[in-house]
Amino acid sequence: MYDSTVLDAIDPRDLRDCCGRFATGVNVITTRTDEGDHGMTASAFMSVSLDPPLICISVSRSANMLDKIRESGRYAVNVLPEGMRGHALHFAGRGDGTLTEPFQSRHGLPVLPGAAALIIADVAEQIEAGDHILFLGHVRHLDRDPAASPLLYHAGQFGGLAAPAST
Repeated sequence: MYDSTVLDAIDPRDLRDCCGRFATGVNVITTRTDEGDHGMTASAFMSVSLDPPLICISVSRSANMLDKIRESGRYAVNVLPEGMRGHALHFAGRGDGTLTEPFQSRHGLPVLPGAAALIIADVAEQIEAGDHILFLGHVRHLDRDPAASPLLYHAGQFGGLAAPAST
């Protein structure tokens, strides 16, 4: 038996800090509406199913991007390589004036040239999950650079993979 009061005593900041100990890749989620092209940095992305091909992103209910994805019904996951830390910061709200036209158009969506991987998906389902909405996406297009090293995020810091140890 467990004490359910412990479950109710989780401090949101403690949960965020604890989850921040998990190293993740860095992605920019992009979409297009009648208002133009939109992007948002996110680490909440995962592969869900190979057959059918499904992925999932998590978007805060307070994010400007939420209504944009709902309107578009489509999104792209741009997996960032190590050299695109500036893009991650830019789309996290710390604007970089040098990124005046960061997008190319691919299959009707804005994408970031130089991404380590690109996944374009149609929204298949929206799932309410607390203060976030999960967008289950049916994958429609893939592209990747097998030589790209990923940009990682851990404990509030960007980093990369360490060189493999010699054996």
